[in-house]
Amino acid sequence: MAAFTCTYCPLICLRSEMRIASVSFSTRQIFSVGGLRTRVSLSSVSKNSRVSRFRRGGIICEAQDTTTGIPMVNDSTWESLVLKADEPVVVDFWAPWCGPCKMIDPIVNELAQQYTGKIKFFKLNTDDSPATPGKYGVRSIPTIMIFVKGEKKDTIIGAVPKTTLATSIDKFLQ
Repeated sequence: MAAFTCTYCPLICLRSEMRIASVSFSTRQIFSVGGLRTRVSLSSVSKNSRVSRFRRGGIICEAQDTTTGIPMVNDSTWESLVLKADEPVVVDFWAPWCGPCKMIDPIVNELAQQYTGKIKFFKLNTDDSPATPGKYGVRSIPTIMIFVKGEKKDTIIGAVPKTTLATSIDKFLQ
């Protein structure tokens, strides 16, 4: 678990405006918002105050840090990093609020280390870059896609075991 402020990725804590309602707050209180533990400090958010995604001081979401060693790709970098790559590319379509994405993240990270120099790995946040998942028909996350010379070759949907992912990747090693 890593703690970070939601200014990096506001969709984790505040997908829309919410009302914090509590009978009493201590100096720091931890409660659940959308399945994620969130810590609120009274110094910046008072009881029953309205918190918008534009005024989020003091809210810290304790979510899995999915920005580990795997580089991010987005709609604007998709073509240059994925479609024009010389070697096979594995792309993990994910979202910060997705429980199964958090479950498969360590597996994808292990595979990225295992296949270093043979296959490129990227992560694409579907909330931040919705055009690319739409273009490739991503309807469920996590979705892992394998591209070879800019062409989609395989798709794995859901949190699957490491052996399943490794078998799919091995098919495209030359």
